[in-house]
Order: sequence, then C-alpha cells, then structure tokens
Amino acid sequence: MEADPHRFTLDGRELTARPGQSVGAAMAAAGIPSWRTTRKDGRPRGLFCGIGVCYDCLVTVDGAANQRACLVPAADGMALTTEPPALGTPALGAPALGATPPGPPAAAPADEPFDVAVVGAGPAGLAAAVAAAESGARVVVVDAGARVGGQYWRHPAGSTAQQDAKRFDELRRRFSTGRITHLPSTQVWFVEPPARTARDDRGPATLHLVPTTACAPEIVTAPAVVTARRLVLCPGGYDRQLPIPGWDLPGVMAAGGVQALLKGHRSLAGRRTVVAGTGPFLLSVATQLADAGAEVLAVCEANGLSGWARQFGAAARVPGKIVEGVGYAAAALRHRIPYRTRTAVTRIDPDASGARAGRVWLRRIDGDGRLSEKMLPPLDVDLVALGWGFTPSMELISAVEAQTRVDVDESLVAVVDASQRSTVPGVFVAGEATGVGGALLAVAEGELAGIAAAGAEERLAGRVRRLRARIARLRGFAAAMHATHPVPQRWPDWLTPATVVCRCEEVSSDAVRAACDELGAGDVRTVKLMARPGMGWCQGHVCGFATAKLAAAATGRPLTVDDLRPLAKQSLCAPVTLAGLADTL
Repeated sequence: MEADPHRFTLDGRELTARPGQSVGAAMAAAGIPSWRTTRKDGRPRGLFCGIGVCYDCLVTVDGAANQRACLVPAADGMALTTEPPALGTPALGAPALGATPPGPPAAAPADEPFDVAVVGAGPAGLAAAVAAAESGARVVVVDAGARVGGQYWRHPAGSTAQQDAKRFDELRRRFSTGRITHLPSTQVWFVEPPARTARDDRGPATLHLVPTTACAPEIVTAPAVVTARRLVLCPGGYDRQLPIPGWDLPGVMAAGGVQALLKGHRSLAGRRTVVAGTGPFLLSVATQLADAGAEVLAVCEANGLSGWARQFGAAARVPGKIVEGVGYAAAALRHRIPYRTRTAVTRIDPDASGARAGRVWLRRIDGDGRLSEKMLPPLDVDLVALGWGFTPSMELISAVEAQTRVDVDESLVAVVDASQRSTVPGVFVAGEATGVGGALLAVAEGELAGIAAAGAEERLAGRVRRLRARIARLRGFAAAMHATHPVPQRWPDWLTPATVVCRCEEVSSDAVRAACDELGAGDVRTVKLMARPGMGWCQGHVCGFATAKLAAAATGRPLTVDDLRPLAKQSLCAPVTLAGLADTL
C-alpha cells in the first residue's frame, strides 16, 4: 500500500504529492503550467528540463529563495511562494533571514584521502564505483541525485528502474555492500587540483561539496570536502535543444524532462502531446507517454531512416539495440502513434490564455533542414516534448582542465585513452562526457575506468580486453546513430528575429545575429559578451550549443572546440552560497 500523500501549499493553495515526488512534478500533475515570470519581458516559466539544468522552475520554499522545483522533494507542511523574494533574501539554498541556519558540515568520512572518488551515480558512475571497490580501492561516490541510477535508471522511491532492470538491480546490489561511501543529494561545486610534493609527486585532489537542495525533508549531511588520489568523472548529460518560435512557452519541455517526470515521479505533464526532434529517444518518450494515458498526436523525426541502411554494419554488431528499437516501433504501432519522418515542429503558438503551449505547426524538411513551402495542418496540444539528442555535462571536465574535442555529433567531449584516462594525470572520464552513446556504453566505460583507477588493469587483463572490445562495438553503434540523426544544418532558417535563443537572459536570435553581423563578433565568447546568451541562471547549458552553431554559421565554418569550450567552462560547477564560498577562503 502506498504511503499517504504529502500536503503542501503554493501561494496558499493546498496541493498533494506522492511520497518521493518533487514539488515541481506535483504542480505539473495539478495542471499548473508555470509559476514565475522572467525579469525582462515577464515571460511565464515552469518546468522545462525537469532535472535541474535549466532553472526555469525556480520557486521560494519555506523562505529559501530560488529553489529548483524539479529537485525539491515534497514534504508535509511545505509553504511555496511564487512572488519574487524581497531584496536581501538569501538564494540557492540559503536559509531565510531569521531562520535557524543548518548545522555545520559533517566531518570528512576519513582522515586519509580516498583511493578513488567517483562523481555521478548513473550507469557509468555505478559501474566505476563497483569495479574500483571490488578491485580493492577505498571509494567515495558523490551524486546530485537522492537515489543511484542517474537519468537512465531514474525510478520512484521504493521501486526499481523500468529499463534494463536486471542490470541495474545487480549493480545496485554490489554498490550497497558497505564498501563504498555514498554521498547522495550532493554536488561538486569546485575541484581543487592536487598540490605537488617536494618530490613532485601528485597529491590528492580536493572536491568541494554542496547539497543539491537545502529543502529536502531529510537533508543528507555531507562533508564540505572530500579528497581522493584519483577521480572518475561520470557527469552524464541532458537534452540538447534547438530554439524555435514559441519553445519557451510553458507546456514545452525537454523530451528527457517529460520522461523524468514519468519515470521518477509518475507525473504526466500533458494529455495531448507532440514529440519532436531527432533520434531513437523520441520513440521511447512517445511510447511511455502513451502507456501513461497521454494521446500522442505525432512523433516528428527531422531525419529520414534510410541512413540506417548505410550504417547496417555498425548496427548489426549490437543486435540488442536493434531489438530495443523494434520494440519501441511495435509499441508505437500498438498505440497508433503517427511517426512522421523529415518533419519538424517549426512554430509553437500559445493557447487562448496565452500562458501555455496550445498549437504546433509542422513543416516537411529536406535532408539539410530546408523547409518545404507547404505548411502541414496544425495540431492542438497541451504538451510539446523536444529533443535533439543529448549534450554531455562538461563543467567538471573543464574544471580539471582536461583536453576536449568535438565528437561526431558536434558535442564537446573529453579526450581519453584506451583505459578512460583523461589528459590530466589521475583523472578518468566515463559515460556521456566521452561521447554520447547510451547506458550500455556508459556501463562498459565506467567499469573499465574503475578498474584502471584502482590500478587493477594488469591483474584483470582479460576483463579489460573484453571491455575494450565491447566499448569499440558500442562506440561504433553510437557513431552510426549520430550519422543517421544529425542536427539539420539549415535549422537557423526556421528562426524568426524575435525567437528566444537564451531562455534565461531572453536573448533573441536577432540579437545574436546582430552581434555577429553588425558588431563584428567572430567567436562565441565575443557573442556572449555582446549579446549575453549563456550568462543567465543556467550558464549556457540550454542555449550553448545553439549559440555556438549560430556564431559559427555567421562566419561560414564548422564548430570547433573553441566555439564550444567557452560555454562549458565555469568557475563554479554548481550553485553555492556566498557564505559557503567564503568558508573555503
């Protein structure tokens, strides 16, 4: 029997939430599309990314301002307000003025540095931690989530993952043996590089930590810092987005955010929906929406599927992926979901209230993304799920100053060797940050990184060879997928001058183009300084790729590392209060 629901208030209105459900998910389930407006043009904002990346869903919780509603677990008696906080109100998890401050950070788990610190507990991080611990290393895992599994194995409290559950349950069992120190609901906001000893040996690195949210009913008291001799960075990724007219309306969400609500909170963000963008992930989201009771009016895939025929060799080496794709296609047929290839959502109009998405306009496109002259019949919706593949979270990779490159899907990724070592001694990287490739690839890379970080490669040479062979096969499949589902090259033609590119700073496509064409900005760093895209709450996580593409297109060149890296590099890798910052000085 499910526990009694939590009851909390939003501006005095009583709402309920299932145990473990976030306040943002509960508000979406109650039909509340937005609860704040932007500071410049007063645009409504609500849930968008659903996983704490975009900061669109900020709300004040029990006097603590600027909390991400998608991350705050609901609790009995919580009081949420949507009015902007008064001047001087603390932000980002600081206690309200006059409130009792939280207790001091717990002591570090041990006086001696850990052998291995793993950041992230998704597929790559879980596998890395288990492999390192079983190889004899002392391991600490720092994870922003309250439960292990990451976005792929997201699940409600008290349940298991819905996808590849057997693999997850096995990893979770091995993770929970007591040999691994786990710090959930905790983010790394700064990585302090190791000091050099008199013999020029590499000392331990220091990770500075902060709670993911200060409003959880049971705050996990983590240490302020942990030290480790080696780091395995498994930061995962999030939905890549391309701006289109109307994409910042409430009711438009990242496809992964829609899935996160379903998988992690059992919340349906809308009843009449269109899923659009590119990639096999769209079918996964569409079928899960249909299973939950939504009417999926269309899946709009921007590319054709004939590219898979050219990539058959790489796909055939991973038959499990083919079976998975066939399963999603069969589910879509069972639900009678229209699947439209070479079709894109090119405009989203508000409903009669003007406060949320109400209608989508579809256009056929050619292989480069050029729009056809004929407009397809519009569809009335209350939810639009957009996804153009995934973008790795690169702030920690940039923080340790590891070398990066542009991958086949135009993502910025870490350079690693055959053992997942980055170009920085003692730092390993696994999962999406080495190239977006899915959970199976992330698990294999994580296991290899854990073995290497524990210094067990020679002892486990046979296992290492098998892992490298598996990684090569899965990496080949990922390259085939990216080749078949690229971002259309002519998508900037879909934009109107007023189309919002940067949701935080409300920067239009016209402003970005003016910075390039009229003010002479020749690179994304200069565009950022002149027009302010990427300088808001999310620090370019949502608009960074699109801004970089627009800046590169203005000078007629392909994306380079220099285009992407400035939007990934951050001095602080997670929100931290000024008091927390001062304590480190």
